[in-house]
Amino acid sequence: MRHLAFATLTVGLLLGLAVRPGHTDPLISRAAPPAEPVPWTATVITDDLEYPWGLDWLPDGSILVTERPGRVRVIRDGRLDPTPVSGTPDVYDAGQGGLLDIAVHPDFADNQWVYFSYAAGWRRANHTEVARARFDGTRLSDLEVVFRNADSKSGTAHFGSRLAWLPDGTMLVSIGDGGNPPVSFAGDVIRKQAQNRGTHFGSVVRINADGSVPDDNPFLNDPDARRELWSYGHRNIQGLARDPVTGVLWATEHGARRGDELNRLDAGANFGWPAATFSRNYGLGTQISPHTSLPNMVDPVVVWMGGYAPSGLAVYRGSVFPAWDGDLFAGGLVSARISRIDLDAAGHVQAEYALDMDARVRDVALGPDGHLYVLTDEDPGRLLRLDPASPAKS
Repeated sequence: MRHLAFATLTVGLLLGLAVRPGHTDPLISRAAPPAEPVPWTATVITDDLEYPWGLDWLPDGSILVTERPGRVRVIRDGRLDPTPVSGTPDVYDAGQGGLLDIAVHPDFADNQWVYFSYAAGWRRANHTEVARARFDGTRLSDLEVVFRNADSKSGTAHFGSRLAWLPDGTMLVSIGDGGNPPVSFAGDVIRKQAQNRGTHFGSVVRINADGSVPDDNPFLNDPDARRELWSYGHRNIQGLARDPVTGVLWATEHGARRGDELNRLDAGANFGWPAATFSRNYGLGTQISPHTSLPNMVDPVVVWMGGYAPSGLAVYRGSVFPAWDGDLFAGGLVSARISRIDLDAAGHVQAEYALDMDARVRDVALGPDGHLYVLTDEDPGRLLRLDPASPAKS
């Protein structure tokens, strides 16, 4: 089993994080963390979005934002274009489904490709897809599907589906486990498929920009595994970010009843769900598994036991907030806050602080200007920019 080293017992107790001395167990966050000590304020860029989900930047500084009902919006020079982008893919807009994440190709200036993840299908047979299309500033064209979950499911939950580029030009896509009981697959509850490498459910997949399979994927030569698989044993990753300095990949994923996780991702690794989890079943809160850790499964870095519901995730690397450099910013839906996860130079958790947003936070992203941008999951939803504020006078 691989464990990581974390904060000391003293720091853990001060923050309400339960840590066993002499062990390297996950940090268990049970209480609301203290308020963020660095002064900040939120500036509203727009408050006229309908359930926004993901955002990314074009080379000219314009921002593309997805709306879950199936629209892409453009914000130019700080103003929301009133006309949605045409040519978006057809999506299954129900429950947690719809148009989800968006990622601009690193070489957009040369190829104009923009990528989308979304739910496709209908109530009894749906799945996560990734498509790309060329964007000319007004409309999308040449739309093509580059990846789809090989298996369909029923219901309206657990599609994933964050996108992240790697330096080699490949893309990571998070795929949810398919839903909660009684949703079933192959004669059993569907969430167990997260331990089945023969499906895409409950995984992170890695594809080339054209959707083909990279020739160094970890399960490429495993006849019992999907070739796109990069890691597995996940429940529903909705936060995915790579640190451009250290190269470390981080993910936040929903537990069931509590047990939300921050994970440090590794290729080929099994992250335990649902064989090892701190989560409980909805309803009566019965045990999902008697195990919170098992051999050959990666333990989480942080476990939130206070009803967090993590969504978008960002690594801060910028000069606007020097004190935040290298830290993680995890959006929360139920918690209506952003958690700053203070990391040391080795990537060990030192503390957690709360930025109270008073709204469900769907995404957090680092802009090219060094500011953090935040999408709130509402109708109307907002795009906010975090700015430094003057310290409060005593």
